[in-house]
Amino acid sequence: MTSVEAGTMSNSCFSGLLRGVWLLWQAVLVVGRGSDPWEVPPHHFSTSSNLSESLQWEPHCQYRHLQDRVKVTTDIPPKLEGTWVSTRCEVRPGPQFLTRSYSFQPNRHFHALQHYYSDSSCGDPAYSLLIRGKIRLQQASWITPGGTEAEHHVTKVGIVVHSISAKQTLAARLPQTCTDVSLDRVEPGKLFELFNTRAGRGCLAALGFSMMEMSLVRVQTQHHSHGGKVQELFLGDIHTDWIQRTLHRPTGYQQPLQNAMHHIHPCPVCAMVYRSSEKRPPVLPRSPALPLSLDGRWVSQRCETRPNVLFLTRDFTFDSGRQAWEGIYRHYSDPACSQPTFTLRAFGHYAQGNPSAKILGASEFAFKVSEVRVTAMDKDIVKLLNKTRPGKCGLAGGWEEGAEQDLTPTDGCTVLGIKLPHKEYELLKMELDHRKHLLLFTGERPTDGTSPDRPLRRPTSFQAPMVLCSGGDVQFAHSGKQLKLSSGAEKVTQVVLLWFASVLCSRLCVY
Repeated sequence: MTSVEAGTMSNSCFSGLLRGVWLLWQAVLVVGRGSDPWEVPPHHFSTSSNLSESLQWEPHCQYRHLQDRVKVTTDIPPKLEGTWVSTRCEVRPGPQFLTRSYSFQPNRHFHALQHYYSDSSCGDPAYSLLIRGKIRLQQASWITPGGTEAEHHVTKVGIVVHSISAKQTLAARLPQTCTDVSLDRVEPGKLFELFNTRAGRGCLAALGFSMMEMSLVRVQTQHHSHGGKVQELFLGDIHTDWIQRTLHRPTGYQQPLQNAMHHIHPCPVCAMVYRSSEKRPPVLPRSPALPLSLDGRWVSQRCETRPNVLFLTRDFTFDSGRQAWEGIYRHYSDPACSQPTFTLRAFGHYAQGNPSAKILGASEFAFKVSEVRVTAMDKDIVKLLNKTRPGKCGLAGGWEEGAEQDLTPTDGCTVLGIKLPHKEYELLKMELDHRKHLLLFTGERPTDGTSPDRPLRRPTSFQAPMVLCSGGDVQFAHSGKQLKLSSGAEKVTQVVLLWFASVLCSRLCVY
């Protein structure tokens, strides 16, 4: 969203330093305690195979969609057997629009379906890929705590093109050698083998195809008070740079797939994806885009994982009347977000631009950060910040654990990668979840740590959505100005009424 997120979450020097410290600590643990590949550091988890995580980071904001606190457990090693499906139309950098259905067998074989679409609603199928291969779990990840490293081997990839126009689009993208050999013989609706262990690798690279997501795996289960459960499969993140995608070894995650037998309810998309095949892709229902109404407080739904070993939660407040925003980024050292390292508070203004030409329903924004405050919550972070040169990161030598410092007088903090003032180009959209609760999607951060500080670097995909908090009054901490905002229920009602009106207009109005 901002230079705070871009800088603190992806600054190469700082991330490299944190990763180096983490790897060194892991090496000490392995030397001192043995080399069991599933041995997990005790300061992050218990010794149980089912690891319980409590949402200690949850802000004082009542989530309307949670009746009780949900217990979350993580299996190490993860249990992959079964079928895992998308819960919505997914957006990958590019953008690419797809749904996924991955099935894993006890003998380590997997069967994966990726359905690609020409529209952001996943209503117009372009082509489907049928991928077969093997996966072998290796060890608990040294780089990304809570994850498991894995090796995969793709043996076959088949393609089914669903229309003549999709075939023409693919022909323009693929190299001449690939189109001469394969696409000329592809007929819509018929499966054609695009790759096997002997040939076709160049065709896959031209499609931006990679199963490197299977290099990092995490399975977790939400246990609800009513006795039900939701199982989620987190696979490695997709690089935001198309060229780097096929070589990228992930350290973060995509949005999770859910177990076809244990998923959210209701979930019509889950059922459609589960019943699909390479020749019968799911056609998701089209819905008019929700109008963007940012006013209020939006928070993370879970502990979020970013590339380069970063765990955090986000807490945003918007005031459209003043076009002002406040963002709170709480950083942690563990995937349960229970061990805080530092917290950043950013303040600034924003301006809404044109509707996105690439993603229907999304809008372009520009965000300016003018003030940042940091609170170090860990003694090692305090030592690091106190070693910075005068005038480079707050009051030199004045950092204390738990005490907030204003970075505005020093124009940011070089070691955290924060530069003030700073402007970024963003992409936002809103959706309703399966229970008709409002979700806010913000642009995905560049994997390489750069900042979207110019229009050409504007994101083309999204981070995990944030949910609208319920409750009325919201206060901007840096100004003390009290803002009277609509309650969560009232805001949802207003947006849903606008959405319903747009549905009626799309069906009844004549232009």
